Amino acid sequence: MQNLTTSFSIWPPSQRTRDAVIKRLIETLTDKSVLSDRYGVVPADEAGGFARSIEEEAFNAVPTGTDGGEDGVEILQAYSKEISKRMLDFVKSRSVESVNVSDGGDVVQEVKEDKDED
Repeated sequence: MQNLTTSFSIWPPSQRTRDAVIKRLIETLTDKSVLSDRYGVVPADEAGGFARSIEEEAFNAVPTGTDGGEDGVEILQAYSKEISKRMLDFVKSRSVESVNVSDGGDVVQEVKEDKDED
């Protein structure tokens, strides 16, 4: 009986997989969700570029030189965490920017003044 050994590795992801991640990021940024309820929906014409940047930065941030385990699971988990972190940082910063632009940056001061009047 012959002993056949097959090797399976999930890292690095194929371009097809990376494109699927970008597509899902676009959906997450543009669709109504808990995230959009809190931070706002990103317009579809802007979401594609941001999603590609988020994925690429996360991919490049993962330390592939370290031991990723036999099949790359640890590296894939780090990649996933980087994407989540960067997406959240992006929507938070975008939310703060839109508040500052739309209200002239005086939101914090107005809230403080309202509390002082009570």
